[in-house]
Amino acid sequence: MAANMYRVGDYVYFENSSSNPYLIRRIEELNKTANGNVEAKVVCLFRRRDISTNLNTLADSNARDFEEESKQPSMSEQQKHQLKHRELFLSRQFESLPATHIRGKCNVTLLNETDALTIYLEREDCFFYSLVFDPMQKTLLADQGEIRVGSKYQAEIPDKLAEGDSDNRVQEKLETKVWDTNNQLKDPQIDQFLVVARAIGTFARALDCSSSIRQPSLHMSAAAASRDITLFHAMDTLQKNGYDLAKAMSTLVPQGGPVLCRDEMEEWSASEAMLFEEALEKYGKDFNDIRQDFLPWKSLASVVQFYYMWKTTDRYIQQKRLKAAEADSKLKQVYIPTYTKPNPNQINAPGSKPGMNGATGYQKGLSCESCHTAQSQQWYAWGPPNMQCRLCASCWIYWKKYGGLKTPTQLEGATRAGSDAAPRGHMTRQEVQGMSPFTSSAGRAKLLAKNRQTFILQTTKLTRIARRVCQDILQSRRAARRPYASINANAVKAECMIRLPKAAKSAMKNRLIPRPSLINIVKELAVQAPLKLKAPRGAPTPINRNQVNQPRSASALLGKRPFDNAGGNSLSTNGRPFALGMRAATQSVIKRQKVSQGDAPNPVVFVATKDTRALRKHLTQAEMRRAARKPHLPVRIKLPVPPRPLPVPIIPSSTSEPIVLED
Repeated sequence: MAANMYRVGDYVYFENSSSNPYLIRRIEELNKTANGNVEAKVVCLFRRRDISTNLNTLADSNARDFEEESKQPSMSEQQKHQLKHRELFLSRQFESLPATHIRGKCNVTLLNETDALTIYLEREDCFFYSLVFDPMQKTLLADQGEIRVGSKYQAEIPDKLAEGDSDNRVQEKLETKVWDTNNQLKDPQIDQFLVVARAIGTFARALDCSSSIRQPSLHMSAAAASRDITLFHAMDTLQKNGYDLAKAMSTLVPQGGPVLCRDEMEEWSASEAMLFEEALEKYGKDFNDIRQDFLPWKSLASVVQFYYMWKTTDRYIQQKRLKAAEADSKLKQVYIPTYTKPNPNQINAPGSKPGMNGATGYQKGLSCESCHTAQSQQWYAWGPPNMQCRLCASCWIYWKKYGGLKTPTQLEGATRAGSDAAPRGHMTRQEVQGMSPFTSSAGRAKLLAKNRQTFILQTTKLTRIARRVCQDILQSRRAARRPYASINANAVKAECMIRLPKAAKSAMKNRLIPRPSLINIVKELAVQAPLKLKAPRGAPTPINRNQVNQPRSASALLGKRPFDNAGGNSLSTNGRPFALGMRAATQSVIKRQKVSQGDAPNPVVFVATKDTRALRKHLTQAEMRRAARKPHLPVRIKLPVPPRPLPVPIIPSSTSEPIVLED
């Protein structure tokens, strides 16, 4: 029962998800809500998996420096891997969680250079921290509460000067003596001088206007004159005057009036005191943070001095009583029964029927992802559902407590032993395709195919109008031949809006083109589709198709339809002669191969040649549009016949008859 009793200050496990690791928190308060439930106000501690990669690199650098300074014994790679699961990062972030989510206790300590890191691996539920994580700023800083033990933190005491040696130290940088016990005055004389100093301080406060307004009572002024600052001033005066009472008296009462010394309680305003109390409640006695976040205009010495003076006031006593009353109303401890409900990630619970608790679809013979064992009384689903990964009972408890697996995974740079080992976890498609370990154990994982979604680009009405109105600017035919060149669509639309009112006066010529029915299109495509060649059976194709370099012809992948020119020469769609693997219209019809979505090639851009552009000039605009709508039909280009040249008569000198030269 003592193990289920939780008190303020305990480090405990909290469960926020059945599949995620436990959260590690420190209980600050236990409060009872109005409906009778108990909530715990906790301090958050973060794991390495909760911070970014850059901060993990910074933590690794800090760990290497610690190992070098503390001279840690050598560890194996598995021990280094598991040691990262024991490292936590402290924070100042608070949150409230239901106490019923507590799943057990753990031990968290500040890392000390005298400790051996291996002791954390030997102890169960043992963690350490050395850095502080700021969730808002996303930074890692060294903890200011570090225990400074070691030779580098010891004071260096210089050797005593021998007789006759001169002191070469800079006297201005050394300490100044403020009181000498070996003086010629006796204790009654010193006390008498202090009384005179108090009297002068009381009279000075009574004459001071600001002091009279703040403290109208002379009794309060007399009490203020007896403060420590007055005594310190009196002793400093005796020291400076060589303990001569006559000179000290004259120093205390100069010609301008008695000297008034104020301490921090008098210098601070009421608003500054309220800020200090608020900061003290938030940060405790961390005076550096109090000064930095709440009182940056005050010095650190002033803040510390004010704190010790503030503790002597009635305000401190009142706050202490209020805190004691609040502490009495809060719970000191709470009993949480042991959590016995089954985890929904259980694949096969003892005594359950097959197929229950998420066991549906899991293959038999799979090993544990952490320890690679094939036998366990209880299995738990781990990782993405499509990967079908699982952990044994001991590795599942390790995962919940420490937020990692016992052995390094493929993602962390380690290779698993065994021929059928497969990388699991959060891997990209390129990493999975690059390793191809799934040929020996088919069905152990499902690879993700290329996710190329089909999209339809539907133009707006303004864009279609702009193509007609701004033909001189847009030049659709030239843009279609250069799809890689960008078009300033905003400029075209702006010019269209300027020309649109003028162009609207003349009616647009829209020619309706009858569309064939879907049945006719399907029949036409079925007739023109190539036949499928029976490929010889060979070795089985692996799951990862991208690793096999299969030669593919242009017709097999792209299925381009050629066309013939007027002269009878075969031209492809880009105007070039047919290459190997392409067919003309007169060749035998071969059925096109079906290409899966994962093996689909990258988009191909054809750049027209000069001959192709010259041939296009002989097509009318209607023929060009018709060819674009039906790319599977051949295009007939009628080249103009050049005129025959006239016969040129040549008259030789020897004969008078003309000679006619003909082509």
